[in-house]
Amino acid sequence: MLDNDILTLLCAAALGFSVLNYVLLDGTDLGVGVLLGLTRCGQQRRAMAVTILPIWDANETWLVLGGGGLLALFPLAYAILLPALYLPFILMFLALILRAVALEFRDYAGSNRLKRGVDGLHSVGSLLTGGTQGMVLGTLVQGVPNQDGQYSGDGWEWLAMFPLYCGAVLVVGYTWLGACWLYWRTEEQLQQRSARQAKVLASITAVLLTVLVAWTATLDTRYLHRLSDPLVWLPAAVVLVALLICFILGFRSHRHSLPLFAALGIFVLAFALMIAALYPLIVPPNLTLQAAASSPTSQLFMLIGFAVLIPVTLLYNTYGFRVFSGKVHATGD
Repeated sequence: MLDNDILTLLCAAALGFSVLNYVLLDGTDLGVGVLLGLTRCGQQRRAMAVTILPIWDANETWLVLGGGGLLALFPLAYAILLPALYLPFILMFLALILRAVALEFRDYAGSNRLKRGVDGLHSVGSLLTGGTQGMVLGTLVQGVPNQDGQYSGDGWEWLAMFPLYCGAVLVVGYTWLGACWLYWRTEEQLQQRSARQAKVLASITAVLLTVLVAWTATLDTRYLHRLSDPLVWLPAAVVLVALLICFILGFRSHRHSLPLFAALGIFVLAFALMIAALYPLIVPPNLTLQAAASSPTSQLFMLIGFAVLIPVTLLYNTYGFRVFSGKVHATGD
């Protein structure tokens, strides 16, 4: 039998891996959805939708794994977070439904004007989804009031300035991923337009993330201590510079996927910094991983399930990307 501390860390790693995969994969789709609302050309909008149509639903599988994993592996954290975040979670799920309906049924819209309206709904759904996810993340980092394993707040912590700022940062970041994705998957005018958008959004995202890290360090002295540790910020700075160089050089390369992978790398880096700031907390300011964990038997059972589901889901995602790889042409609507 594994040591309880190691078992809990493995459970946290499986949960974090699921959440990170969702952010990277579905975040890219959401970014494309946001850009749909900024595109006038019907042919380009159709090409943008086609790039994500075969894969968006598989990407959301990671959200199910993350939510289910939190309930089974860290039930106390789930019991505190859910009542604190009822409204943003409901808004997120409604927005995901709106986005799914708009994407699946856009080709059934008869007129170009109606299609434009459907694409607008898709964009609104994507904006709301990204914004609420950022607010949930910001609320978690900011800290959720709890006492004796029960939520003790008023339900409106997610409307504080820090969570709202996190929501805006995540929307901009997702849009950046979407622009990089379109640069990879499209051609001609749409690809050139996406390249310009990606470069502008990269600069904005870098500034917003810098402010976010600095703001996070002011929320709690423990955050400041961990983020100011040279063993944390120095490697992070080196990796960030390397990824930004790869991003810039990617537009001069024949491998059009390089800017996207560099952008995804920056998201992974930001996620790693968040983990470094929070550990060993799962719900700041006081709930640790060990305190929130389920019984060792439940953890082991769930880890076996994750050991099966994660490789299968990765293979399914990879197969989907491979089957529907290649450039999408902006023709017809």
